[in-house]
Amino acid sequence: MGTVISLLNHKGGVGKTTSAINIGAAMVELGKRVLLIDLDPQANLTISLGIPRQKSTIYEALRGEGELMPYTHKPGMDVVTSSLDLSGAEMELINEAGREYILRELLAQVSDDYDYILIDCPPSLGLLTLNALTSSRYVLIPLQTEFLAVQGLAKIKQVIDKVKMRLNKQLDMSGVIATMYDSRRVLNRDVVDTIHKYFGEKVFKTYIRDNVALAEAPAQRKDIFDYSPKSPGAVDYLEVTKEILERMEG
Repeated sequence: MGTVISLLNHKGGVGKTTSAINIGAAMVELGKRVLLIDLDPQANLTISLGIPRQKSTIYEALRGEGELMPYTHKPGMDVVTSSLDLSGAEMELINEAGREYILRELLAQVSDDYDYILIDCPPSLGLLTLNALTSSRYVLIPLQTEFLAVQGLAKIKQVIDKVKMRLNKQLDMSGVIATMYDSRRVLNRDVVDTIHKYFGEKVFKTYIRDNVALAEAPAQRKDIFDYSPKSPGAVDYLEVTKEILERMEG
């Protein structure tokens, strides 16, 4: 049965989708079979990989209008795509019985086909995110090393703790990934120090350096390993993924 991991941050632009794509791609590089779930109505993950509009997306599956239909992006990596329609899902599902468990039931149908299932959560803490957390064994928090990115960390932790208490006893916050890091900038170093004080050993030792190739790869509809496998971005995501797997499998 595949291990389900949510990538969560209610602030946009922190490297969440970039991390979901490239941790998934790094897992493939390390011999794992991976399913990516684009649970964000902005569909940035779907767009970044250049996947055409699918007949059945995560929206149709959540609505009960079809099963999960993974799209094979490349060997070892499948994707359940998103669309703008998903933005209406929270209102449409609000009266559904067991609405927090819909995604968990859908994933149960496919989880035996994968080693890891990564969910790219929306930048909000609504019903879609609750579904992701209720489905997950682990949570990863990508965090940009800027002052404003640190604000709201307590809220994220509070939501995770509530879901663990009420909906999913197995949920565990696996770690925090520092993104867009430049060691030459005092602010970046100060923010990392703050994250360490707050999360301690939960912070991964590998920081994702600020790297232009990571910004260029989505424009070419590729992950960092297909676009620039020797770039600092590829090196960093491979190393942080090794840390992730060590925590989950070690």
